[in-house]
Amino acid sequence: MAFYYVNDEAQPNGDHEVHTDACVHLPAKRTYVGNFATCHVAVAEAKKIYRHCNGCYSCASACHTP
Repeated sequence: MAFYYVNDEAQPNGDHEVHTDACVHLPAKRTYVGNFATCHVAVAEAKKIYRHCNGCYSCASACHTP
């Protein structure tokens, strides 16, 4: 289980990245998404906040799409 956050500032392509609390790229401007066993569930929850979400390449690589 990990604590997940979504970046409140979108990337240039419009995606809001989802990060774990231990990520080196965890943004200062973020919204708590929840505590989940997988990044897949975390990204699905984050999409309830922001329509376009993507997993962070560093901490949620299984959910990252280029």
